[in-house]
Amino acid sequence: MTQRRAILSGSTFEERIGYARAVVDGDRVHVSGTTGFDYTTMTISDDVVEQAEQCLRNIGAALAEAGCGFADVVRVRYLLPDRADFEPCWPVLRRRFGDVRPAATMLECGLADPRMKIEIEVDARLPNAG
Repeated sequence: MTQRRAILSGSTFEERIGYARAVVDGDRVHVSGTTGFDYTTMTISDDVVEQAEQCLRNIGAALAEAGCGFADVVRVRYLLPDRADFEPCWPVLRRRFGDVRPAATMLECGLADPRMKIEIEVDARLPNAG
């Protein structure tokens, strides 16, 4: 039987919508689309690069609680309402993923709140999972 565990961040969105920040399913960790909200204050910067940095802090916290880190990420998806905002984020993204080189996709699409300028979703594999 595969072990399944939900990880919650405290975001009000998780409670209102009905999802978890991440789910550990066996040796896999699936981190939900994560935006640049600071979940302790439920505030968000107007700057896309600052949002990307906060997304990664939020994702890093979920990965750590799951028992892994950015080095274990195998897939990343970037969602942005304006594709022109993607390139300014590249240095921030490269600092986390440049050595890891996960499979990646960037999509231009609408997000749930007009203040959101980037959303990042990752899949990882627990270390020592075989």
